[in-house]
Formats: sequence, structure tokens, C-alpha cells
Amino acid sequence: MALAGTSKVVLGCIAFGIFWVMAVFPTVPFMPVGRTAGSLLGAMLMVLFRVISPEDAYAAIDLPIIGLLFGTMVVSIFLERADMFKYLGNLLSWKSRGSKDLLFRVCIVSAFASALFTNDTCCVVLTEFILKVARQNNLPPQPFLLALATSSNIGSAATPIGNPQNLVIAVESGISFGQFLLGIFPAMIVGVLTNAAILLLYFWKYLSVEKDQEGGQPEGPEVVADDEVTSHRFTPARMSHVSSLNPDDVDCISEPIIRSNSVSTSVNENLRSRSINSEADIQLAIKSLRASSMSHEMVEVSTVPDRRDEGASSRKFTRTASQQRSVIIEDLPPSPESNGEKEKEAEVAEKRWKILVWKTAVYLITLGMLIALLMGLNMSWTAITAALVLLALDFTDAQACLEKVSYSLLIFFCGMFITVDGFNKTGIPNTLWELVEPYSRIDSAKGVALLAVVILILSNVASNVPTVLLLGTRVAASAAAISHDSERKAWLILAWVSTVAGNLTLLGSAANLIVCEQARRAQFFGYNLTFWSHLRFGVPSTIVVTAIGLLIVISY
Repeated sequence: MALAGTSKVVLGCIAFGIFWVMAVFPTVPFMPVGRTAGSLLGAMLMVLFRVISPEDAYAAIDLPIIGLLFGTMVVSIFLERADMFKYLGNLLSWKSRGSKDLLFRVCIVSAFASALFTNDTCCVVLTEFILKVARQNNLPPQPFLLALATSSNIGSAATPIGNPQNLVIAVESGISFGQFLLGIFPAMIVGVLTNAAILLLYFWKYLSVEKDQEGGQPEGPEVVADDEVTSHRFTPARMSHVSSLNPDDVDCISEPIIRSNSVSTSVNENLRSRSINSEADIQLAIKSLRASSMSHEMVEVSTVPDRRDEGASSRKFTRTASQQRSVIIEDLPPSPESNGEKEKEAEVAEKRWKILVWKTAVYLITLGMLIALLMGLNMSWTAITAALVLLALDFTDAQACLEKVSYSLLIFFCGMFITVDGFNKTGIPNTLWELVEPYSRIDSAKGVALLAVVILILSNVASNVPTVLLLGTRVAASAAAISHDSERKAWLILAWVSTVAGNLTLLGSAANLIVCEQARRAQFFGYNLTFWSHLRFGVPSTIVVTAIGLLIVISY
């Protein structure tokens, strides 16, 4: 495609330049409107400048990609409501054997979670939890935040639903979910392990410091689960059971019973002198008091006339104090409070059962969606179907759930499709590709290396999704001239490099920015992950992981 007219090229470059500035620097001082408004502004300028017609602008919006994005967002929302990410967070700290073990777990868990639930979602829900774990163990947060961001990017490369650029590649290339997974999953595994090894080597000195020797950062407050806080909370209502344990013992006015009361008093005083933190302690105290009173109770002797002899003869019988208490308790009517507590317990049990059934249904539907994707069914409609089934089974108004969908991201994609299509019509991308294409064929090692460098640089300059939209069809057409297998391999190379390229700089991936912002705004555990601290680790990690992964993808 030759270059368009001069005015069309200039105006198209201006519109694309504004879009690029808004996408890479969403809070620029002269127009801090954000990425979504920036993409719409670029699309509007493309139409106003007559670089693209209104009809072509509407046609440029890729509806299958929008539908796939929407479906995966809704499924992720339901998985978050079903505590899937809470379980993943608990898995990070379960029987952890130290800082290095925790770092390795963060790499593995975030990688696999990103492959199934997108890297952005994984970073949103796990950042603050990882910060808390690091602060509580008096560990430096930086290696764990870098592990989360970089491993999420690497892990998201394994599946078409892992990140937005993979969605674009899967739809435009026609590669099935299974073929995509088989082509990149081995590279993802090796890449995550390599990234974890580089992290351990880079931060070995910091992670080897003993917990009590690592000064400079105060340990944060202990984080306790809500159910643990409830069960261990001290309340006067619970202490009232201790203050009136044996009220009927007062009626037994005998010396032995007085001795038992003295024992009870001593136990009571010991009970008051210690801190009671749970219902189990109170029940244990009650049992000890009853055991001590029973061991010291004496038999009360009473004289009752025997009516059968019609005389003054009398019969003696005995009754212990505990029997007296049982008689009194049996004569009393059932307390309405106890009935109310039983009803509440029944309601709680019923609610727990319903929640368990609902969570199981969410997990099964998600599993069914993944199986359908592996079977090669249409990815967009599979995700939309799973989302609608979840909404229907929720049996509530769907508005609350749909409000959590990131419509700003969907609108951003719509504006980006129009802007990139308009920029393609200027002929500039095609002209630049014609200069590079003879030297970047994937049938040679030098060609693969040059193509990877171009993708790597362009992904950090123009962001990875616009890079895929600009280079995708051109790279595939160049590889198709070699063979059909080379075309599929070219798409997989583009997916791998454009995704891992996000680890190069802090601005290279939206997941990096999410981790940075979530960590900075975290209450009590805030941490500022700077651009340069990310760059010092990102450069060597990205180069090594990209190179190793390319060798595996090419050999597929």
C-alpha cells in the first residue's frame, strides 16, 4: 500500500499522535482526560480529518473481540465473588517456608491465575494481599511486587484469554484455543521459572536477612480473618455466663456445700484473673466449676411422712444439689431466646448451604467454558454464553454485577480500533514494514531476532495492543509466503514477544501500572514502586525470558 496524500498523512499522524500520548501518558498536564477519552478523541479526529469514513470507522470495530472481552470480564467478576482469588491468596501463605518460598509461590500462582483470569484482574486482587504478607513478615515488598507484575505478564501469554493482545491475535489468526495453548504454554512455564530464578538471584541478599534483623520498616498490624475476629472477640454478654454459673448452690446451707462454694469462688477468681478469648475457654471453665461442685456435694437428708402407714413413721430420701437444679430447670418453660437462637442457626446453615451450591455452580460453569474453548468452539460466543448463564443462575438483578464491568476498557478498544485503522490507511505502517520485512523473515535466526526487537521496541513505544493491530496481518502475510505452519508460528511469536515486552518498563503493560497504583494506595501497607526500580530488573529479565521463550515457540 502506497502512501496516501500529504494532507491525509499529516492529519492521520496528528490524530494517531494524540491517541498515543493519551494512551501512554493518560495524565498529561495539558489534557488529563485518561486513556478512554484519548482513544475516542483519536477516533473522532480520524473521522473529522476524513482519514477514514464514518462507515469504515464502524466497520473497524472488531465485535468478536469486544464480546470476548465482555464475557471474560463477567466471568472474572463472578469468580471474584465466589472467593476464587481469596483462595489463591491463601495458597500463597499456606505453610510458607520462608521469603524465598513465598517469592516462588507468587511467581507460580500469579502466572497460572493470569492465564485463566487475565493479568489485569490477577494484579488487581492480589497486590494488596501480597503487600500485607510481606509487611507482616518484615520483608521488602519490592521483589514480591515485581514477581506479581512480571509473572502475571508472562503467564498471560499462554492463553488467548490471558490478555487483550492475545484476544486480538486469536480472533484475527483463527488459531484455536488448544493450538494457542500448546504453542506457548511450554514457553510460559520455562519463562516463569527463569523469571523466578532471576528474581531470587537479584534479591537473594535482601531475602536472606533474618526477620528480626531487618530493621528500618516497622511490622504492620496483624491481619486476622473476619470469622476469627468474631469468634475471639471479648464481649460482656459472654462473660455474663461466668458470673452466674451455679445460682442454686446458695440453697444448700450445709458446711460441705459451703466448702464447695469456696472452691467455686476460688475457681471463679482464677477465671476472672485470666483473659478469656473464646467461647471454648468459657465452656472449659464451666465444666471445671461443675466438676468441682459435684465432687464436694453432700447428700441432703429430708424427712417426709409415709402416707401408706397412716402414722408418724417417716421415710428418708436424698437429693443432691445437682438434682435440685435439674428439677428446677425441667419445671421451667422453654426460653424463647433459645428457640430464636436455634432458628437463627438454622437460617445460617441454610445460607451457608446455598452459598456453597452457588460457588460450586460458578466453578463448574467456568470449567465448562474452558472445556468448550479447548474443544475449538467460537471463543467470543462461548465467553458470552458462560457470562449469561452465570447472570441467570444468580437469581438477582444483574445490574449490580454488570456495573462492575470495565466499560471504559471496552470503549477504549472501540476508539483504538478506529484510530489504528485510520493510521493504517495513511500508508505509513506499511511503508515502514516494507523496509524491515526482507530482514525479519522467521525462516532464519537473524530474521526472528530482528522481528523480536521490532516488536519489543514498538510494544513499549506504542503499547502492545496497537502493536499487534499494526503488525499482525503484515507479519502473518510475510510468514504465509513461506508456509502455512510459518504463518501460525509468526502469530505465536507476536503473541509471546508483545506480551513479555510489557516487563521491560513500568509503562510497558497495564498490569505493571495496576500493581504500582494498587501498592501506592494500599492502606497501612503502601509502597511506591518506582520507574527505575522496575527498569533495573525489567531489562535483563525481559531479554532473557524473551530469548528462551522464542527458542521454544519456534521449535513448536
